[in-house]
Amino acid sequence: MGRTSLSYGLIAFIFIFSFTCTIAQDADPISQKSILDGIKIAGQWFVGYFNTDDAGVTTSEFAIKRGYITTIKKFNDRISARLTQDITVDRQGDGKGDIELRIKYAYVKYIFGDLGFLTKPAVEFGVVHRPWLNYEQKINDYRSQGQMFLERVGVINSADYGIYFETLLGGKMPGDYQKNVSKSFPGKYGSFAIGLFNGGGYNELEENENKSIETRLSIRPMPYLIPGLQITYLGLFGKGNTPEAPEHNINSGFLSYECSEFTATASYYTGKGLQDGTGLDASGNSVDQSGYSFFGEYKLPQINMSLIGRLDYFKAEFSPFEQEYKGWIAGVAYHFLKGSKILLAYDTVDLVEGNTNTTSIFEATVELRF
Repeated sequence: MGRTSLSYGLIAFIFIFSFTCTIAQDADPISQKSILDGIKIAGQWFVGYFNTDDAGVTTSEFAIKRGYITTIKKFNDRISARLTQDITVDRQGDGKGDIELRIKYAYVKYIFGDLGFLTKPAVEFGVVHRPWLNYEQKINDYRSQGQMFLERVGVINSADYGIYFETLLGGKMPGDYQKNVSKSFPGKYGSFAIGLFNGGGYNELEENENKSIETRLSIRPMPYLIPGLQITYLGLFGKGNTPEAPEHNINSGFLSYECSEFTATASYYTGKGLQDGTGLDASGNSVDQSGYSFFGEYKLPQINMSLIGRLDYFKAEFSPFEQEYKGWIAGVAYHFLKGSKILLAYDTVDLVEGNTNTTSIFEATVELRF
């Protein structure tokens, strides 16, 4: 009920603000602006068919994997507000099977003027982006298949309650690079982001008094010679989201290369604990963890298709044994409209906790963006 009220409250705020600005203008009807001026509505849907084999138990279903509806109100060149509603299916709670509507983002954003080496610095306040997944998902554009590596193993989330700052570094990449390769985070020398958050993610209540700091620094070392190469550091320092507040930290390195023909990434992670306060030994202490992930996309522009592959490995040091997660993904995508795609993918995971439990999924997913 609280999140629904927040949704309605933000919408009301946007329209009241717009109406106030309208009536404050000259009374001449021709000069008055519509209350809808500056409002942009966008959507992203993941729907498909899934055949799953979980340790020998097979299921198949048509399903809504995820959906987002975003409303952005731009008041002027510096101030805007965003509301993103997250549509998902309850698979475990009291309303099992219900289609749920949650708030993913609900924030006010202010864009500063350029500050020396800092290009288009901006701050968000409310239910905001967190630095890492907002960046990685612009390089690995296959969230329709599933979560990125660190989110999938429970280490991190994409949004949270808090305050978030981001900026490009050293101006912007040329227009042909943004058109033919990527327009996301196009800083000539990279980008930087940092935020202070509750720590449990946008879909959890705060369970302790701790706040987490998450930061990302991406460097484009040779913007003229190798423009698609970036080197990134991710750091998170905080506590797990339980009353006991166990240690939770992340140190991760990420290497990425983007060009018009292909995209490739490699990452290595070390840390302790999970964001939900689990990942503990018998004494309640956060255990050491490590892992790596590789992703590649080869683009076939003449036929608007891509081949993708990903390899994940995650290990937690639970004495006297280790918990291991091993996964790989392979798929082929057909691209249509602007950013929409049809994806056929095979996803398999081995979870080793003494015994090995294997889950395999074949999926046919349609991602529609508008």
